[in-house]
Amino acid sequence: MATEADVLDRTFHALADPSRRSIVVQLTTGPASVSALAAPLKMSLPAVIQHIEVLQKSGIVYSEKVGRVRTCRLEPAPMQAVEHWIAQHRQVWEGRLDRLGDVLNTTYRRIP
Repeated sequence: MATEADVLDRTFHALADPSRRSIVVQLTTGPASVSALAAPLKMSLPAVIQHIEVLQKSGIVYSEKVGRVRTCRLEPAPMQAVEHWIAQHRQVWEGRLDRLGDVLNTTYRRIP
């Protein structure tokens, strides 16, 4: 079974490539065929398929073939894990920055 760290690693790896991020953005509007996902990208269809395979291995994308058409759709769980991880770290850093701001305001307060 994959740990949360494994899910995050695979998700961040998959999203590290701009072409894969573009595919994810396209899929936010709903399921799409591989050919529709490939249309705006300046690469061969086999290259697009390789990118989709990386997205599938990360769990971000699910695809199924019906007849000759392979349709892809987003799976929310990996992105929700990333969102949760970012929210946790945001709280820590916002707290640290707030404390730094308090120290700076106290230290460098202008006297009228």
